[in-house]
Amino acid sequence: MHIVASLTMALAVTAAGVAAAHAQAFPSKTITIVVGFPPGGPTDTVARVIAGHMKGTLGQTVLVENVGGAVGTIGAARVARAAPDGYTLNVGQWSSNVGAPAAMTTPYHVINDFEPVIQLTTSYLWIVGKTALPAKTTKDLVSWMKANSGKVSAASVGIGGAAHVCLIDFMNKSGTKFTIVPYKGGAPALQDLVGGQIDIGCLEASQTLQQYRAGKVRIFGILADKRWFGAPEVPTLAEGGLPGDQITFWHGLWAPKGTPKDVIARLNGAVRAAFADATVRKRFTDLGHAIPPAEQLTPQALGVHHKAEIDRWWPLIKAAGIKAK
Repeated sequence: MHIVASLTMALAVTAAGVAAAHAQAFPSKTITIVVGFPPGGPTDTVARVIAGHMKGTLGQTVLVENVGGAVGTIGAARVARAAPDGYTLNVGQWSSNVGAPAAMTTPYHVINDFEPVIQLTTSYLWIVGKTALPAKTTKDLVSWMKANSGKVSAASVGIGGAAHVCLIDFMNKSGTKFTIVPYKGGAPALQDLVGGQIDIGCLEASQTLQQYRAGKVRIFGILADKRWFGAPEVPTLAEGGLPGDQITFWHGLWAPKGTPKDVIARLNGAVRAAFADATVRKRFTDLGHAIPPAEQLTPQALGVHHKAEIDRWWPLIKAAGIKAK
């Protein structure tokens, strides 16, 4: 009896030691965060700010790899196929993890093939236009677009992305008709807006904030239930006479399905440490990104939020007939 008890205790101690060693061993090499959009866009910026701080916390290099295309789903597919060891992660957002999977067939299941790590920052979308437009307000813009029906060009980021859903909603609410031009990311779309090659767009507000402040683009309204702290002088679309659905543009961090819980916890803690850093917080505030409250910074909270967003938006996207051809 004593021998069996001693053996059981020895096995338990060994198992605990292995688990502890595993937790301590991670990470032992470079971590790659895959961003499914081109450099310079909001998702890329969020990933790079977080990665820079995680490097110091985890004691390993944290690289950001841009794998653009198909509204972020190509990058997400790369992570879904990766080894579930915590060394290949995905920063996704509303477009790549909610809108696009409703509009196209992806080679992975957007929920079942990933482990949620932590929700990242949130921001908003707004209607932005080139400075040469004669319109100054939302009502002016709608009037001008109706007078130029079918001639107006609008920048979108992929089929089923937040920008695309926003523009379809804007078209329906305003009674206007325009040509939607898909881009691979927000950065090239913004470049063409600043250059005057395209008329309007529905882009992520933090990404276009500097250009707006510099007078390089014109803003007509924000898709939110209240004015945004980044530019409180900009009215909501509802204030401009176009009430509609509010799309909160949120980001999240995911790992491949099957990644050990202790590794997920280590990654979650590293991002929490970044959010607790005053320099990081100021950086995000200056960019116009909000950090979620503490109770939303768990893997479980991201999982619940992600599913709730899918349950809310998928029926609307499919009812609107938004799908990749």
